[in-house]
Amino acid sequence: MRDVLSTGLKPDLIACRCEVLLAKSTIDKVASSCDVKVANIIAVHNVPSTYHVPALLEDQDLLPSITKLLRLDLLEKTPQQTANGAKIWKDWKALTAPRSENCKTVTITLVGKYTTFMDSYVSVLKSLEHSVMAWEHKLNLVAVEASHLEKPAEESSQEDYDLAWSKVCSADGILVPGGFGERGTEGMIATAKWARENKTPYLGICLGMQVAVIEFARHMCNIPEAGSIELSANCPDPIIIFMPEIDKETMGGTMRLGSRPTIFQEGSEWSKVRKMYEGKEVISERHRHRYEVNPEYIERLGAAGLHFIGKDDKNVRMEVIELKDHPWFVGVQFHPKYLSRVLQPSKPYLGFVSAAIAKRVETEGVKLAIRTTNGV
Repeated sequence: MRDVLSTGLKPDLIACRCEVLLAKSTIDKVASSCDVKVANIIAVHNVPSTYHVPALLEDQDLLPSITKLLRLDLLEKTPQQTANGAKIWKDWKALTAPRSENCKTVTITLVGKYTTFMDSYVSVLKSLEHSVMAWEHKLNLVAVEASHLEKPAEESSQEDYDLAWSKVCSADGILVPGGFGERGTEGMIATAKWARENKTPYLGICLGMQVAVIEFARHMCNIPEAGSIELSANCPDPIIIFMPEIDKETMGGTMRLGSRPTIFQEGSEWSKVRKMYEGKEVISERHRHRYEVNPEYIERLGAAGLHFIGKDDKNVRMEVIELKDHPWFVGVQFHPKYLSRVLQPSKPYLGFVSAAIAKRVETEGVKLAIRTTNGV
């Protein structure tokens, strides 16, 4: 603070980052030495998560100080705005209230290409947190490097291979996020197959949806060489292709970006993910991709049971896939993480986490039944 004051800057309010709540004597000393009112010294001490910080600040009467400093009391607010603000704050405090010690944990395994640097998936993590909080659970996120699930990994390191698969097999839900390039995609395809066959909730996003379609084509449509143009330019059965408008030679600035409509198809009222959107016919989600499902294979895939329940507004681009006879097997071409908020979790994530919780409850029930049968 001495350096700040030496430049002629005088703070109106000081936030003190600390491990524990500051003693009154410490606050008085900071206020005196910095010539700041005691009421404007805020202790930002450690809390369980950043979601608890707003309540921490409220407990120290930050709002009156901010209101006075910025003269917010001069702003005109309608009764409706005041009521909306009060409701948001009430909902926030309820969501971040201390959980019971008996609060259950749901385990989500993320199978990705960039797990050595998990900041790559920070938006995915936040979206999962939003949904887990909404269902009053705790999140146990387990990251698996997709390449460790492939046969070459088994040959080079049996230990890494076995560990990776044990994490997949023990998950309550499996999430395969977006990515680019060939590395690890066969591991993702194998993961999608395991989730489909073992009825484990699965959410595939962008590339995660595309690998699920490839897996289904290979094993349910008898197209063993199904693949993606992105992964193999000479793929005999290109299930995933460049979008027609994309420049194949120039990668920069050629992606399909931004908010675009998705139309739920007639007859998809049964869809679990559509129900999460409250049965709406049209939704808007944000995109970031340059590859799509090949329209030439849609009829064959659909006949085998892979339902393309969401398409673009021209009815030619596949946006949402879902299996009907599965607890939750959903793939989306868009990135729902971009619209997820603490008090308004992403619909696909919310449904996915709900299915994962149901899976955990079912698994615990089976284990309990086995123990009871064995007299344990």
